[in-house]
Amino acid sequence: MTDHLSGAIIAVVDDDPSILKSLEYLLESADHTVLVFASAAAMLESGYLATIDCVISDIDMPMMDGFALSQAVHEARPELPIVLITGHPEMLDRLPPLGARHHLVFKKPFNGQELLTAIGDAMRNSHLHRPKS
Repeated sequence: MTDHLSGAIIAVVDDDPSILKSLEYLLESADHTVLVFASAAAMLESGYLATIDCVISDIDMPMMDGFALSQAVHEARPELPIVLITGHPEMLDRLPPLGARHHLVFKKPFNGQELLTAIGDAMRNSHLHRPKS
């Protein structure tokens, strides 16, 4: 089995409870700690942003969409890996220019093993760029 940097704290943000539950099961099966949020505002207001190792967010959500959440997270923690998921691939046309950073994007339905591998790779790469304490 591929190393997925088990033990990471991963925030999952989606307004669909079934997606939250399925991603929670998948990530917990890889020994991650999972924090689930039904909205972007709930995640940002939770106080957990400083401890999260990766964010997985749906793009199409009411109030604050995944693009806006990604921007807010990037402003607070530019090194934090963000994975965007969508059941509406046409929304990817709205993906903002990202400069030096990039997003991992998965279209629903996606392969869970591929998602775990991509998350592990992204977290490994982000740890290389974290400032030394």
